[in-house]
Amino acid sequence: MAQSADVFVVVPIEMDPVTKAIRALPSSNDPLLARELEALNALHRTIKNTPDVTNDVIPPPTAVGPKRSALIERMRQTGNNAFRKQSYAEAVDLYTHAISMALTRPPWEPSPLLRDELQQLYANRAQAHIGINNWPEALADVNASIDFKRAGNPKAHWRKGKCLKEMGRYEEAKAALEFGLEFGNDAELTHMLKEVNETLSKRQ
Repeated sequence: MAQSADVFVVVPIEMDPVTKAIRALPSSNDPLLARELEALNALHRTIKNTPDVTNDVIPPPTAVGPKRSALIERMRQTGNNAFRKQSYAEAVDLYTHAISMALTRPPWEPSPLLRDELQQLYANRAQAHIGINNWPEALADVNASIDFKRAGNPKAHWRKGKCLKEMGRYEEAKAALEFGLEFGNDAELTHMLKEVNETLSKRQ
């Protein structure tokens, strides 16, 4: 019986003579193939359009585009300044632009850098949403921040508890705050957990 490594499967694809993109033949209706080709073509476009690429050879995975990093940091700091002035909607927009720039980093750049950037940016945007009482939006952002970094991120756990508390979801807020305290004692988390527990006791 032939092994899988010995089996050759002809994939119904062709190259577009104008765009040089790889596409499935009209006879193909495989959605998985379409997704794989879109990812391949997106990578090709990224390589072609990145200034750091020379002769179609991508840089080593430790290389980081300094211009993009500087722009992201500048946008984050500008968002922080807007937040301090209580211009929360403006801060949300600025953090959103910074997030978009971070998410479009070339795929060969170090993933820890991207995680650190996004963890902080989502946490900052969550706080800006909290400033204008956008509780569902803030909750979505703070969940993303916690997904990127659970330990050493007490502010994000506090913000999640705050969002759930303000939305009247006290049981979930209690669970979120207790989860945050699993990564170390924090006075603000402990204080909010006490408030949530008192509210739950009154409801019983």
